[in-house]
Amino acid sequence: MSRSAVVFGATGLVGRRVTEGLIAHSAWDRVVVIVRRPTGLVNPKLTEVIADFNALGASAAAMQVDDVFACLGTTIKVAGSKERFRQVDHDFTLAGATLARGQGATRIALVSSVGADAGSANFYLRVKGETERDVQAIGYGSVILARPSGLVGERSERRPGERIGVALAGALSFAMVGGLRRYRPIGADAVARAMIAATLAGEPGARVLEHDALTALAQGLTSP
Repeated sequence: MSRSAVVFGATGLVGRRVTEGLIAHSAWDRVVVIVRRPTGLVNPKLTEVIADFNALGASAAAMQVDDVFACLGTTIKVAGSKERFRQVDHDFTLAGATLARGQGATRIALVSSVGADAGSANFYLRVKGETERDVQAIGYGSVILARPSGLVGERSERRPGERIGVALAGALSFAMVGGLRRYRPIGADAVARAMIAATLAGEPGARVLEHDALTALAQGLTSP
């Protein structure tokens, strides 16, 4: 049976790759993207909804789907303030997930971060953890929490600090063994493929995916 999906953050590093992957996969016959600006993607499967994320309720009717891919994300520097960062990463994500659940969606995959913890003293990781916690409370039957470390891939926006950090981590990956493996950089395409594979599996409850699990799932994804 064909599935339908909505993607939030389809112009971002992981979100665009998720969108392309869903379009290419025969399991989905309809893909809706809720975006602030056009993606530039054209496909018969794709429905693009330009929306005001401060008033997502106006786009709720477009969210009658089976699956949700929550890929919204920014940095404090790009957002301009901690408040704006939290609004994008937590508030907008939660609003979209809640609306889609209300329209009948049963599975959700969320891009989070390694180290996400609602009790963390680190603001970034605390917001990521709060987003995970609050999304799980909405009532989805299957919740995928993708927790990559540094993401490898070309972004539409410049993040020089992040690029330097990822490059350094990549050079030191050979030394990241045991518990440090979770901090190895990973390609955005691999994260997207893993999220798609895990959503297809539809395991009940919450499933946390860090580096090794993301890599394994990405390699195992097939397109029937």
